[in-house]
Amino acid sequence: MANVTEYIKESYIELTQKVTWPTWKELQNSAVLVLVAAFIIALVILLMDQSIHFLLNQFYTSLT
Repeated sequence: MANVTEYIKESYIELTQKVTWPTWKELQNSAVLVLVAAFIIALVILLMDQSIHFLLNQFYTSLT
């Protein structure tokens, strides 16, 4: 039980004194960056999906 208590104490000290937490402004900038990147990736995947759909549709209609 002493090991668990020591671990919790050390974890608390590390989180409160040794970790450099981002400021609110840095956190907002990071969140906006992640949202923009996710949107761009979603658009790329959408374009790839639509292109493949179009090509396969052209291919299958040319067989009939």
